[in-house]
Amino acid sequence: MTPSAPTVPVVPEWNLVLAASSPDTGLCDSERIRILIDSQLDWDAVLLLADHHGTSSLLFQNLKPLANIVPSAVFTSLRQRYERNIHKSLFLTRELIRILERLDSLRVEVIPYKGVVLAETYYGDMAMRQSGDIDLLVREQDVARIKSAVRELAYTPRLPIPENAEAAYIASGYECTFDSPAGKNLLELQWALQPRFYAVDFDMDGLFERAVNATVSGRRMKTPSPEDLLLVLSIHAAKHVWGRLIWLCDIAQILKRQDLNWDWVQVQAHHLGIERIVHITLLLGNRFLATPIPAPIRDAAMADKTAHAFTEQMAISVAKGVCYEEHKVEYFRLMMRLRERRADRLRFLTRLTFTPGPGEWETIQLPKPLFPLYHLVRLARLGVKWMK
Repeated sequence: MTPSAPTVPVVPEWNLVLAASSPDTGLCDSERIRILIDSQLDWDAVLLLADHHGTSSLLFQNLKPLANIVPSAVFTSLRQRYERNIHKSLFLTRELIRILERLDSLRVEVIPYKGVVLAETYYGDMAMRQSGDIDLLVREQDVARIKSAVRELAYTPRLPIPENAEAAYIASGYECTFDSPAGKNLLELQWALQPRFYAVDFDMDGLFERAVNATVSGRRMKTPSPEDLLLVLSIHAAKHVWGRLIWLCDIAQILKRQDLNWDWVQVQAHHLGIERIVHITLLLGNRFLATPIPAPIRDAAMADKTAHAFTEQMAISVAKGVCYEEHKVEYFRLMMRLRERRADRLRFLTRLTFTPGPGEWETIQLPKPLFPLYHLVRLARLGVKWMK
């Protein structure tokens, strides 16, 4: 199945980034890349696009065979990005192992995903994928113990929560982000996959039960099953309006698995109400990266007219670099329209309106007896945002 051609003109810089974003250098169209390089390229724009889409390392790998026709300063800059990513990935790997060893000593189970684990497991080389932080899926009941354990490793929460408020925060939130002396936002604990208002109620206990073994730098650890990861990354990409190519590259790597249980994937997507999101993700991967849509789901994706319409809209937006601000009414409307069931759209709207989140906790610190007032704080903050 060949990817659809964009319906709006796209600049050669974008075309080059698309052509050179395959993790499989042998599958890249070298002749097309050569033609694009020979055109009038704004190489600063190419580098900016690759940085934004998280594909600088892939661009470097795919341009290496053509280094003689790439401006030397550009190729040097790409090599530097590639080497910085290797150093960052090695640092994150060392930190991940340090954290896992501490949690293992406490017999607390966590599941690393994305980042270096995804790179090593699905790309076969952590140098091929840029990693920015450490993401750990955790059980809700373990959050307090894990926070205490990582504090001992010099990780401090970005949002300090009073001890008497922590249970309420965990119930309404979904993640906790930590800084370390080495940088900000280096660690994320997630006991849910998205804020509650997105109304995608993933079975976290089931995700832990289905987790599979992975090896990163010789260290065995758990990571989500390929089927779970496919759904997790699809809803993550949808949350951010598919704004970075690297997420589609990740999906493409998962789709190479010949033993994916597509019956389970489709049943689970239907249960969660994210069939449209999965279809759009597959259609966009096919359009941008020529990723084949697997036969077991191809007919369903191709028959989904609404998904095709969204794919057209998203393809244009991504190519143009349109930024969806995640606190604006237009963004929330789009997130609701992405859901195929009216009940899920209604749950999204209700939870969006009434579920407090980190923003409310940062706005005002209320004593425990007044915690119910956070719902009113939420309404007030939304009102201010939506009137802007």
